[in-house]
Amino acid sequence: MKVLVTGTAGFIGSHVAHRLLDRGDEVIGVDNLNDYYEVSLKESRLSRLTPKQGFNDIRLDIADRAGMEALFAKHKPDRVVHLAAQAGVRYSLENPHAYVEANLVGHMNILEGCRHHQVEHLVYASSSSVYGANESMPFSVHDNVDHPLSLYAATKKSNELMSHTYSSLYGIPTTGLRFFTVYGPWGRPDMALFIFTRKILAGEPIDVFNYGKHKRDFTYVDDIVEGVIRTLDHVASPNDQWSGMQPDPGTSKAPYRLYNIGSNNPVELSRYIEILEDCLGRKAERNLLPMQPGDVPATYADVQALIDDVGYKPETTVEVGIARFVDWYRDYYKV
Repeated sequence: MKVLVTGTAGFIGSHVAHRLLDRGDEVIGVDNLNDYYEVSLKESRLSRLTPKQGFNDIRLDIADRAGMEALFAKHKPDRVVHLAAQAGVRYSLENPHAYVEANLVGHMNILEGCRHHQVEHLVYASSSSVYGANESMPFSVHDNVDHPLSLYAATKKSNELMSHTYSSLYGIPTTGLRFFTVYGPWGRPDMALFIFTRKILAGEPIDVFNYGKHKRDFTYVDDIVEGVIRTLDHVASPNDQWSGMQPDPGTSKAPYRLYNIGSNNPVELSRYIEILEDCLGRKAERNLLPMQPGDVPATYADVQALIDDVGYKPETTVEVGIARFVDWYRDYYKV
């Protein structure tokens, strides 16, 4: 297939592009290489992709309407994996306009490209943050998610709503994937594992929010990629049993689906740090702090819909995943 992948210099996007290229697909890779975090890391991720046959590396901002229209017209992708976004809950409190541009305008441009160029299937990144104030555990795609706690979460929920509209109006199959706290090699420097590793190795104290009592459904990047590939190959279809009298948020009469991709095994942050300490052979000096605005105390993914539809459940343990990250970090940064 010819697959448009947005965010190919990003953490998840670079891994997904690798998998697609390795199985023989052509990848049209789009990224604007913004400086939200160190550009050199993004360039290093791309350097692993550019030598591969079938990879087209394109510098473009997904919020550039004319540029995206020209991209779709020229390359005519069969399917789209839309992973580019302005990420981060905390940063959305500082720079909300960046989220509107990348996550709302950018997503709109993707939908319009799919609409006008007969794309067979759009798979896009949503987030576990959409569950917001929900306290019913584990989080299910069949739950109502109308109470986001950050603008980042609100933009991701908006992406789901926009996609449903296009599935309903134009019959475009769309699948939204709610990722749960992704970590692993080539990860993002603004994420906790990356920050903790750097500071512990430097002998600096780490900020531990909610006094380490947070629980997160930490999900290893290879498990995320497997979920993306399987759902890409499983084109979204209408749910013939869907009823407007008892509407199911996770499916529709339109070709629209939502899936959680999470480990289905929440781990307390303090335990996560202990595993990291074991892998590094060093103890952390912990600066215990209260919970930050926009944060939630726990996340826990119900992945039954993913199992039922594509036969997959993430299985990498945090002990294995953190060890692999530390090996990569030491090699990449030569520490």
